Amino acid sequence: MKSIVLNKNISRRVESGHPWIFGNEINSGKEKDTAAAPGEIVDVYTFDKIFIGRGYYNPQSQISVRLLTRDKNETINDAFFYKKIKDAWAYRQKIGYAENCRLIFGEADDIPQLIIDKFNDYFVIQTLALGIDVWKSSIVKALNEIFTPKGIYERNDVPVRELEGMEQHKGFLSAEFDTDIIINEKSFDDKTPGIKMHIDIANGQKTGYFLDQQDNRFAIRHIVKDADVLGAFCYTGSFEISAAHFGAKSVLGLDISQTAIDMCNKNAALNGLENICTFQCVNAFDVLKTMSKEEKRWDVVMLDPPSFAKSRSSIDKAVAGYKEINLRGIKLVKPGGFLVTSSCTNLVQPALFYDIILMAAKDAKRRVRQVVFNAQSADHPIISGQENTHYLKFLIVQVM
Repeated sequence: MKSIVLNKNISRRVESGHPWIFGNEINSGKEKDTAAAPGEIVDVYTFDKIFIGRGYYNPQSQISVRLLTRDKNETINDAFFYKKIKDAWAYRQKIGYAENCRLIFGEADDIPQLIIDKFNDYFVIQTLALGIDVWKSSIVKALNEIFTPKGIYERNDVPVRELEGMEQHKGFLSAEFDTDIIINEKSFDDKTPGIKMHIDIANGQKTGYFLDQQDNRFAIRHIVKDADVLGAFCYTGSFEISAAHFGAKSVLGLDISQTAIDMCNKNAALNGLENICTFQCVNAFDVLKTMSKEEKRWDVVMLDPPSFAKSRSSIDKAVAGYKEINLRGIKLVKPGGFLVTSSCTNLVQPALFYDIILMAAKDAKRRVRQVVFNAQSADHPIISGQENTHYLKFLIVQVM
């Protein structure tokens, strides 16, 4: 086993549990085994030769090593990935997920840079680092043994792979199948069935559907009853269709993508809600501003914009963007109505996001009170000390 030694004077971050080791944390002298090949498994030691863990190595990446285990006796092989996936599935079932869930959430499940989403009997995989891409066949083998799936598809058409020296691509990891599938979204009690949704796992955003909001969609069930609802950045219409499902009087959804709007209409019809839901292909940023000038008002306004920051250097722009879009949203809420708003930018932490909403409310000369402040759904676990695992903020406030 090749080995890598850390510098003497570095933070205790890795020893305290973080799985990432950056290139500047590795000893550059003779104690670094330069024979380790990109993607190879290496042992990691402190400067004074104490074993820290075992993980995969890539000198081309800014994060040179990502740890898979801290057990010196644990071998990284097919059996390792089988057990990890089996354990992750047992955990999801224990906390109430069955048909659809994020089965593997990278570092939060101790398999860095691996994403696996389960859509009933179909699975979508992303291997976002070279070291985990090497084990893709072992991962597929484990899924076949544990689940006997109807299909497996990889969505590795993501730019981050290029930073690891890999190409972007997507395609079948099983026999070909119809990639437009239908799921039943999670039901939260015996009296409330979930909505049905078409998912295009080959061409939709990310892995085809945002499972991270499925718990939060249930959180709107009381405030949307008998309400006129506006939803912006609706994508496949999951929040808008949920609002109609939970008793909204009318729902208008906005998205800039005609493909998304077509899927919204398809999903509304699938649930028999096409007479309540209307979807428009427009630039939500511009339309919200126009609606505000026209003094249009809704009982509930829902905002679920894309990420506004990809790097720390763009945080200020992200803050300004979130403030502006929420300012427009707040102005459109009737007094006593509700704003439902989200941020998927992990660099904008929860406290900052909440402050942004308060600043927007102040500029709108409105007062707000918190109803719900959640993270992503529980099948996307949050690990203390790993900011990237706590990325979604979901907030409902009453606008006075």
